[in-house]
Amino acid sequence: SAPKDAVAFHVQGTPGVKLYVVHETQSVKLPSSVCRWPLAAGAEVLLAMDALSKDVGDEKVRISYFGEAGGVPVGRAMLYVTCVEFSLDADPSRSGAVSRTLLDKATWTWGPEGHGAILLVNCDRDDPKAKMPDNRDTAVRSYADLKDMSQMVLRTRGPRTIFTGHRLLLHVDFGDADKVGVFYGGNSVALEEYKHVLGGSKLVYAVKPSRHQEESPQRCPPPSQGLLETPIFTDTVVFRVAPWIMTPNTAAPLEVFVCSVVNNEDFVAAVGAMAEKAKCPLTVCPLLENRHDRWISVGLTPSSPSLLQDEVEFGYVEAPHKTFPVVFDSPRDQGLKDFPVKSILGPDFGYVARTAPTGASRPDFFVGNLEVSPPVTVRGKEYPLGRILIGSSFPSPEQKAVKDFLVAQQVQAPVELFSDWLHVGHVDEFLSFVPAPDRKGFRLLLASPSACYQLLKEKQEEGFGEAAMFEGLEKVSKPTINEILANEGLRKFNNYVQ
Repeated sequence: SAPKDAVAFHVQGTPGVKLYVVHETQSVKLPSSVCRWPLAAGAEVLLAMDALSKDVGDEKVRISYFGEAGGVPVGRAMLYVTCVEFSLDADPSRSGAVSRTLLDKATWTWGPEGHGAILLVNCDRDDPKAKMPDNRDTAVRSYADLKDMSQMVLRTRGPRTIFTGHRLLLHVDFGDADKVGVFYGGNSVALEEYKHVLGGSKLVYAVKPSRHQEESPQRCPPPSQGLLETPIFTDTVVFRVAPWIMTPNTAAPLEVFVCSVVNNEDFVAAVGAMAEKAKCPLTVCPLLENRHDRWISVGLTPSSPSLLQDEVEFGYVEAPHKTFPVVFDSPRDQGLKDFPVKSILGPDFGYVARTAPTGASRPDFFVGNLEVSPPVTVRGKEYPLGRILIGSSFPSPEQKAVKDFLVAQQVQAPVELFSDWLHVGHVDEFLSFVPAPDRKGFRLLLASPSACYQLLKEKQEEGFGEAAMFEGLEKVSKPTINEILANEGLRKFNNYVQ
């Protein structure tokens, strides 16, 4: 602070320092015609340097304070200035490579014209020997694992001895620490040099020394006991986690999965023939692994309910530097519950799950109750990745967990559709999107009770009234066409849902 009797001050710096005085809202560059400035409230001295310092304190700023009489200064202060450069860089331009940019690294905006770094969810398992996905461990097991991570580069330039009395710290907010992991390898490219330094219980990391000071700073000594510390400079990079994106069935197939169970050999063979025609690899889940379960199953098995629905849903995550598919495992933990982890999770194939809450008697949300549309525009708002369709049902903890997860992705705004009129109540039982060559490039196919009644009526008039439904299925009712058409209660209900 200024001496007690001081009323004015004079500022002078060495040639490497640019000085400005801010007085009464005006900024004046020094030297100027005014040699002494009144000590008024709000008066500030700003300094800047264009060149990095070669030594600590090699530039100086002297401030002289004067009393009412002027003449000899009543006090002096000497400021030793060191110019160093620090930069924490990522990929806010989303080019796929870390670069220095004029974009604001501390903000994030959506869209093709937006900016901000993207953090890929590293939920695959690049090391087949690992017991969990890569985002749940604190080790870099392979270069493939390293390439999945979003890169950040810490740069510093200046005199090496600056770190004798200063520390360079990386830190993450407490609220985000359980969602991110930072690995630091200094200047080495060797996997064993990459250490987990931030995330989990690690909130702050003092950067270790480097012989190449332009890439990382020198040794950061621990703080001295009893001394107050204050940040001198802070640089911030904001990441947003890449969302899980559900893929529509109008997209070109990449791989086909099918379950082999009792008496479905012809079905598996037919699916295999179609996969071969589409030049897609086919993965068959054998009976030993699916335990009489399958994605869509009608009928009874010794250890399953009368109707089973989808266990998993496929999607992907995408960042500028990497994209890979991710399987979403629903709370439905039945015969196929181990298949996604044991047979799908692997190199560049991720896994994410929403488990049933503790105490739930039986999960009642299956991903057969999820569909996604192709790209659409709704009331002028574009959805380039489509919109997720969720079948409505009685609220449950499982359904809320899945819906909250989908809403949190923020890219395929879910829409709830009335589906309780069906026996199981899944949205994929009454609608599907198929490719089309014109207009929007797709068609929405809807199941129609009225069209079904019309078809049954035609078959009755053709003499097939005694034909039984659901032939070949066991332990299910097999009403004839005549019985269905004569059931007025059933007809009224279907007229209502139509």
